[in-house]
Amino acid sequence: MDSQIDDLRTALGDRYRVEREIASGATATVHLAEDLRHHRKVALKVLHPDLTATLAAERFLREIEIISKLTHPHILPLYDSGEDSGFVYFVMPYVEGESLRNRLERERQLPLEETIRITCQVADALAYAHKHEVVHRDIKPGNILLVEDHAVVADFGIARALSTAGGRKITETGIAVGTPEYMSPEQAYDDDEVDERADLYSLACVTYEMLAGQPPFLGPNAQAIIARHVIDPIPPIITVRPEVPPNVAQAIRRALAKSQSDRFATLGEFVEALVAEGGEGRESEVKSIAVLPFANMSANPQDEYFSDGMTEEIINALTKIEGLNVVSRTSVFALKGKDQDVRTTGEQLAVSSVLEGSVRRSGSTLRVTAQLVDTSDGYHLWSERYDRELEDVFAIQDEIAENIVSVLRVMLSDEEKRAIAKVPTVDVEAYDYYLRGRQYFHQTRKKSLQYAREMFARAIEVDPNFALAYAGIADCSSLLHMYYPSQEVTLGQADSASQKALELDTESAEAHAARGFALWQMKRGDEAEKEFEKAIELDPRQFEAHYFYARQSFAQGDLDKAARLFERASKVRDDYQAAFFAAQSLAAMAREDEARAAYRRALQIVRDHLELNPDDPRAATMRAVSLCRLGQLEEGLEWAERAVAIDPDDAGVRYNVACLYSLEGQVDKAIECLEGAVQVGFGNRDWMENDPDLDPLRSDPRFQELVKSL
Repeated sequence: MDSQIDDLRTALGDRYRVEREIASGATATVHLAEDLRHHRKVALKVLHPDLTATLAAERFLREIEIISKLTHPHILPLYDSGEDSGFVYFVMPYVEGESLRNRLERERQLPLEETIRITCQVADALAYAHKHEVVHRDIKPGNILLVEDHAVVADFGIARALSTAGGRKITETGIAVGTPEYMSPEQAYDDDEVDERADLYSLACVTYEMLAGQPPFLGPNAQAIIARHVIDPIPPIITVRPEVPPNVAQAIRRALAKSQSDRFATLGEFVEALVAEGGEGRESEVKSIAVLPFANMSANPQDEYFSDGMTEEIINALTKIEGLNVVSRTSVFALKGKDQDVRTTGEQLAVSSVLEGSVRRSGSTLRVTAQLVDTSDGYHLWSERYDRELEDVFAIQDEIAENIVSVLRVMLSDEEKRAIAKVPTVDVEAYDYYLRGRQYFHQTRKKSLQYAREMFARAIEVDPNFALAYAGIADCSSLLHMYYPSQEVTLGQADSASQKALELDTESAEAHAARGFALWQMKRGDEAEKEFEKAIELDPRQFEAHYFYARQSFAQGDLDKAARLFERASKVRDDYQAAFFAAQSLAAMAREDEARAAYRRALQIVRDHLELNPDDPRAATMRAVSLCRLGQLEEGLEWAERAVAIDPDDAGVRYNVACLYSLEGQVDKAIECLEGAVQVGFGNRDWMENDPDLDPLRSDPRFQELVKSL
């Protein structure tokens, strides 16, 4: 053996410094070595000479190259492979831990919770590989490495590479390409029938051993063990370990069915059966996610609206799932452009997983990359690259959402499945205009709202049946009427567009919310309330429904209801306006402690927003008011002046600054600002009559005349 190590050192000495042998198996010997190029410890696995003598090494290495593309947190990656001086080898990371085989030799049986956790993690790895058309073929305790509570699968696809490159079945040679104790019946006798269900069978054998202390079948030699797999009934695990829950015993039994068709169809079904009825493991984890803004990798920087739009659409799809907590658009976009570790992001947003990715458009083609990352350790849970035509954008978004749901093991109702798969339009050009409109709609300025409405109108020109685009026109028109009611046609557009949206899609929460907003602006409050309630019933996480319903309640003087609705809206989305108005409603009811806490939260949200949008005058005014309400008067007034300077023609900005002056007792400045707001288009009499911030002005004749003029 020493001479073999010396020969190995001579052959590979320019790349690897071979230190010592650390393991030996039926097909290979493993050495601890140092990768001289990358200065890292590696496991150098060298195939046995009697195997390489009949092996087509070049074909073996081609198979290994395919396997090297697998990237998953529970798969040990393949660094390198090659042939030199008769040695056929491959290189993997050296893992500071132990194999499951070592653990079982020491403890024999593992606790149920740990068994299920290891099984779930290995199943995740196998499911990922199967999706990439790679079957492991040699799942056994020796190929599962344990690093603290993290299981990693090694030797992925090596058995396949060996058999493809000239290895023969165990029954023919006695060389175990696959391991008898964990080998499915079809793998031993009919290699052409081997698929992912062979890995399922092998994993079930490992799960059985973790609980029972030995594999389901043993025998004096390989042929005898294989025969038992094919013929013998499965020994009931509860006879060895009575405390095993019935659902776990039943799941293992089904996974060990002799016929492939009698087993679970997928690894995911096996895991679901294991964790059913309160089982342990992955099911107990909190399912929460932040979808970070996808990076725009297109040559044209202006295509950023498209990558932002895809991000928002994925967020919207995931928020429809009851069993998944999704961080709001506002919170994740506050991190846009910030280069920070995903674990920091997870801690900051209090999520267990993060989705990040990129979008590249080039003519009619689209490349989208996406990766789901565990924030506890930074490992990838899932990743994929999509090279498609632009028209496939909806399918890509759907697949990303479905993969997230699958990886996080969230159970979907039929309604949730339909909601994720629902395509908003049949035309990608219409969708493109819609995304442009959404980008500007979020800015809430007069010019931005006008441009957003124009983009939604263009979307409808392309696809006259685009319900969400009609809802977008209605919302833009209602907002313009609320803040800039200079043209009656604006409210008419809100009326007709919201009706059309509902005609096209009666089950759209967005359409009902848009209709409610329009009806409120038309002073049909009772009808508006019904539409808002319907929108919330259809989608409890629909932000606009909660927010505009709250605005209506506030304007009508129902402050308690407004506070509750604003609070719900701010939980759906970390929106600075919802948070600010929640605080304002509480202050108006003299709930001072709650109001101060709410103002502190609103201030933090608006600060984050202004970091990303420093020229947003509306956000600047709300920051100013929040600062003043928290006793930071000087800084607050500075922000008020800054807000007016950003956009002197914004009526909403002037109105909010007037409120600030009113609260600080500067009556003349407050009325001057109010007069300026009315001159540039502010006309919401209901809001002005019920706004508690203006209470100090109500006895002033100038204020009374101003209200009458609206």
